[in-house]
Amino acid sequence: MPAFLFQYTSWDDWRGWLDDHALRLLVIAGILLLAEITFRKVISRVLSGAITRAARARQEDRIAIRRRADTLSATLNWGFGALLGFLGLGLFLGELGLNVSALVAGVGIVGIAIGLGAQTLVKDVLNGLFILIEDQYAVGDTVTVAGATGEVVEINPRRTVIRDDSGNLHSIPNSAITIAVNRTPGLNRFKVHVVVAFRDSDAAADLIGEASKELAEAMRADLLAAPKLAAQTVLADGDVRLTVVCDAKAPVRWQVEAELRRRLKRRFDAERMDMRFDTGDLPLQPRP
Repeated sequence: MPAFLFQYTSWDDWRGWLDDHALRLLVIAGILLLAEITFRKVISRVLSGAITRAARARQEDRIAIRRRADTLSATLNWGFGALLGFLGLGLFLGELGLNVSALVAGVGIVGIAIGLGAQTLVKDVLNGLFILIEDQYAVGDTVTVAGATGEVVEINPRRTVIRDDSGNLHSIPNSAITIAVNRTPGLNRFKVHVVVAFRDSDAAADLIGEASKELAEAMRADLLAAPKLAAQTVLADGDVRLTVVCDAKAPVRWQVEAELRRRLKRRFDAERMDMRFDTGDLPLQPRP
């Protein structure tokens, strides 16, 4: 047991120790707190300037730049806060009379043993740093990682947290992220597959053209290319799958797709024509 614990066996002993050390502890806490506040303000100011310069120099969405800056700011603040925490702990232990150097050496020996079982944590941190340095994604982006799709709500060197369409939070260790699909940058191309009876395929193509034209006029500002009929495929059951392709701006990609589906359904219902949407993976008609 540390020797300093035997020195303070009563409240009077502890009160005497506080009289001698309280002021120094308050000064240490104040300096550390001031350092963290100053660091946060400096980082915020520097990144704000960087955002302005980047938006002027490059044809890039200011919101996307802000997302990356917020992600970097949160990570730097997290790292600096952890550093201050370790520093504060060392200073506090020093005030208690512990030999911090000997303690660090002892922790180092134990750390070797712990490190053998902490390889995953090291991989988490390394992967997290590469994600940030390479700008693979940022807070606010819609991504698919480790089999989960949703909006990134937090990134730090250890984990990535995303929220899916159902509101569920997925906390994913960065070491588990081997492939990351960022659905936010640039254009977002999507496909809508409409399945109709073979006899209705020509009429269905006309209805798709009308609905696509309506959407292009109504959501012109959100589109990079108007919807168009890209393919017609005969399925194994004899039905025909018509594939509509559309390029939309990233932030409104899902809204545009939902609106296109709504307009298609309304058109087909008005003509009393049976149709259904599918994912595009139904079996094809085998060749004769």
